[in-house]
Amino acid sequence: MTAMTRRATLIAAAAMSASPPGPAALAQGPSVVAAAVQPKLSMAMSADGTALAVQEWGNPAGLPVVLIHGFSQAHLCWLKQVTDPALAAELRLISFDLRGHGLSDKPPGRDAYQPAKVWADDVKAVIAATGAVRPVLVGWSYAGRVMADYLMVHGPDAVSGVNFVNAVTHAALNMQAPAGPVSAGMVAPDLGTQIRQTRAFLSACFAKAPTQEEFETMVAFNAMTPAAIRRNMLGRPTPYEAMFKALKLPVLVTHGRADKAVVPAVGEYTAATIPGAKTSFYDGVGHLPFWEDAPRFNAELLAFVRSARG
Repeated sequence: MTAMTRRATLIAAAAMSASPPGPAALAQGPSVVAAAVQPKLSMAMSADGTALAVQEWGNPAGLPVVLIHGFSQAHLCWLKQVTDPALAAELRLISFDLRGHGLSDKPPGRDAYQPAKVWADDVKAVIAATGAVRPVLVGWSYAGRVMADYLMVHGPDAVSGVNFVNAVTHAALNMQAPAGPVSAGMVAPDLGTQIRQTRAFLSACFAKAPTQEEFETMVAFNAMTPAAIRRNMLGRPTPYEAMFKALKLPVLVTHGRADKAVVPAVGEYTAATIPGAKTSFYDGVGHLPFWEDAPRFNAELLAFVRSARG
């Protein structure tokens, strides 16, 4: 049995053994109920042998959407989308943990994180492994790079549209982001600083604070990305402008106006550079519009997917 097969078997067994929420759990509120919703679990093998943990939610026959999380995060950041009844009824929601994150493989070398091709191949592998036909890609924060890597390396023909969510697409424009110095501490050599700065960074990401339980869950899945891997992800170029200018795809740029991690000017640049891109800017919302204003985000995502799919 290969390492990937063993991992997939263990994950699937854990999912099958989980009990449905009882009355006590239901009474505790939506975050507990969301945690009890079980996706279909599988693994996708990228071109370099990295195994990626994949989760499928919603309607198996629905319009496919691939949700891609950001730096040091995990697929659980999308809980308010994958458990939304309206989205789950109409969409096939596919999430996955980026390499080095969550339950995916964590290759140690810097060469496993710097080239655009490795990230592009990861997205391609997830699309292929799930059999998703021309999905819409939704990428948050660092995943703006991941989606742009995919489009630059493999082209746009296999996708229907792209939603950039508070996404990094131009590193130089984001050099003065207020949360930048805080996030730098997440790669510190000592564990205490890593934890303290991770908590500080997550706090800075929100204009509308999450609940204590939600915040603790986010700290936990951020901790699954080792500091060495965080370091290996830094310093990558963003050579996407020529590709953006030639891109012929439906594109939605979503951005919180109060974002301290990726400044709104980056979203404005993305929208101005990609022909025909549409925008949705959120006043009073920070780095996570899909969490801070999930009803609006989910309604806009559903409308965009319907439009992109024709």
